Amino acid sequence: MKIFLGTDHNGLELKQTLKDFLERLGYDVVDEGNTKLNPEDDFPVFAGRVVSAMLASDEADPKGILICGSGQGMCMAANRFKGIRAALCWNTKEAHAARNDDNSNILCLSSRSTSNAKAEAIVSVWLSTAFAGASRFNRRLKELDQLT
Repeated sequence: MKIFLGTDHNGLELKQTLKDFLERLGYDVVDEGNTKLNPEDDFPVFAGRVVSAMLASDEADPKGILICGSGQGMCMAANRFKGIRAALCWNTKEAHAARNDDNSNILCLSSRSTSNAKAEAIVSVWLSTAFAGASRFNRRLKELDQLT
């Protein structure tokens, strides 16, 4: 499975930690930047790169991970794209719910409030949790897709 990663300057260190972690687990990681520290960079650029790469991917169910200082900006930027269900997760319980209930395809993390170990745990749960596919969940996803 391909996993697309993106961050602004705030999450550069955490992104590298997660990239190494995911590669050790055997995932095909696509780094959409930033790849160097640039305090003047802007999170929407990297959210757009990850989403565009995911939408253009030949993967059946591509996933992305976005990181910024709070995680909120990346989440807002990613969710502007149709077909994207980005979820800001701060613990493993929320990561499980984001996949199980909402079939999220992008995980957003806060670099300011998420340690490396905690991020790895959140990512592990998020990636290992399947969408439950309950009728109410499917109905809600269809409703989301109809929003303009």
